Amino acid sequence: MSNATRLVRALVIASGLALPTAALAQDRAPEAPAPSTPALPASDQNDQKTLKPVSAFDGIQDETERSIAIFQETGKVLLHPRCVNCHPAGDRPLQGMDMHLHQPPVQRGEANFGLPGMMCNTCHGPKNVPVVAQSEDIRSIPGNPNWHLAPIEMAWQGRTLGDICRQIKDQDRNGGKTLAELVEHMAKDDLVGWGWHPGKGREPVPGTQKQFGELYEAWAATGAHCPQS
Repeated sequence: MSNATRLVRALVIASGLALPTAALAQDRAPEAPAPSTPALPASDQNDQKTLKPVSAFDGIQDETERSIAIFQETGKVLLHPRCVNCHPAGDRPLQGMDMHLHQPPVQRGEANFGLPGMMCNTCHGPKNVPVVAQSEDIRSIPGNPNWHLAPIEMAWQGRTLGDICRQIKDQDRNGGKTLAELVEHMAKDDLVGWGWHPGKGREPVPGTQKQFGELYEAWAATGAHCPQS
C-alpha cells in the first residue's frame, strides 16, 4: 500500500465515511511494460563489429554484384556513428553512439573548422586526452591534428549507403579525388584512422583501417559499383 493510500484511509476513517474496498486494493492499474528492442543474436552482433576480408567475396561470380557486396561491407564503417558524427547534414557535429547534437553548441563555420572563438581546436588537440569525469560516457576528449567536420557536400547523416557511395565517387563533392586517391584516403588518412582509435569510452568502428583500405581497393578494382539504396 502506498503512502497516498494510507493517507486517504486515515482521512476517511477520521471522517467516519466508508471507503470502497477496491480503492484500497491498488492506487492505479499497473502500467504496461515498455516495449523493448529485440537484441541481435550474438553472431550478428559480432559480425557488425568485424570486417570480412576481400577473399570472402571471391565466390560472387558477377563482378558488379561482387563490387556492390564489397561496398556494402564497408558500410559497417561508413554508417557507424564514429564516422557519421563528423559527416552531419547540418552545421553542428554530432556526438555519441546515439548521434545527439554536439555540446557545447559549436557551428560548422565557412572552413568546417568552427567559428571564431569556438574553433574545433579550442577543445580538440592533436591527440585523444583522457579526462576524469562523473559520466562513464565521457572519459576522453577526441583529438587529431586535423580535427574538423567533413564538407557539407559529404554529409552522410540520413543518407542511404547507395547515396553515400554516389557522393564518394562524385568528384564535384569529394574534393576532386580520383578513385585511386579515394583508396589512398580511406586506407592511409590519419583523421579517417581516428575511427579505429577513438579514445577511452568510445566504441571504435569495425575491423582495422588496413582491412577497410583493402576493401576499398577491391571495390574500385571491380568497377566501383554502388548499391541502389
